[in-house]
Amino acid sequence: MSINSEERKLIVNLEIDKARKTFSEIEVLRQAGLWDNIANRLYYAAFHAVSALLINDGHPVGTHQGAVVMLHQYYVKSGILSKEEGAFYSQLQTMREKSDYNCTYYATEEDTAPRIALTGTFIEKVIGLIK
Repeated sequence: MSINSEERKLIVNLEIDKARKTFSEIEVLRQAGLWDNIANRLYYAAFHAVSALLINDGHPVGTHQGAVVMLHQYYVKSGILSKEEGAFYSQLQTMREKSDYNCTYYATEEDTAPRIALTGTFIEKVIGLIK
């Protein structure tokens, strides 16, 4: 399905709003000590920002793994984002998958808290790349 530029702009803005709203939920979860939930929200906030970037640039987002692959292919390999930023996004995805699906894994404050500010920075950088 093809979308026109007006529809694309609307979807990109909705993804950006979703990224920021999702990220804003983290403080409430932090106060409650819900680290698995924070791991989930960190990833999804970043995912919505990455989706906005990909959609803006005409790359269809179909799956979570596809978003990782395209982020690396179009933005990390070209040097727009650093290898560390690409790896960070992949780490968020892995942490979210483990906390959501692995009954023996529980995200801890030590694992998760340092990633909060880094995720906020990552999101704003990715959003800043949108033309």
